[in-house]
Amino acid sequence: MKIVVIQGPNLNMLGVREQQVYGPMRLEQIHAQMKEFAAQNGVEIDFYQSNLEGEIVDKIQECYGDADGIIINPAAYTHTSIAIRDAISAVSIPTIEVHISNIYRREEFRQKSMTAPVCTSSIIGFGPFGYHLAMVGMMQILSEIQLLRNAQQGEIQE
Repeated sequence: MKIVVIQGPNLNMLGVREQQVYGPMRLEQIHAQMKEFAAQNGVEIDFYQSNLEGEIVDKIQECYGDADGIIINPAAYTHTSIAIRDAISAVSIPTIEVHISNIYRREEFRQKSMTAPVCTSSIIGFGPFGYHLAMVGMMQILSEIQLLRNAQQGEIQE
């Protein structure tokens, strides 16, 4: 099982920027916790961060045929990027959108997610712990998909 974690613009500045909104934890610390949890559960995990929309689209497309699931925080692109939305939709890989802050308690322009409708699920407002919740959720989703595939293969063989 392989999960790719994609982080959008300015998330490389976590721990520095707006700590009252995003907290003091750095992105490297979040990734270290996710990596430890993945190792404990036999999950392969890769991390990617970019401030550039096209690079994020490229990374999503690279996941096709290579990853079982995507955890993405599109950050500011959540509210503006049809390109990222279309990439998520195109690859048809289970995708969980994560937001550290509760976007519905923020400025009006942050309350609309362009990407959420094409994601399997969204985890919003749990701070850095949201990434752990996304890992647990993704493992459950992927396990259920595998059970369905196994059941379908059993029906075909009968």
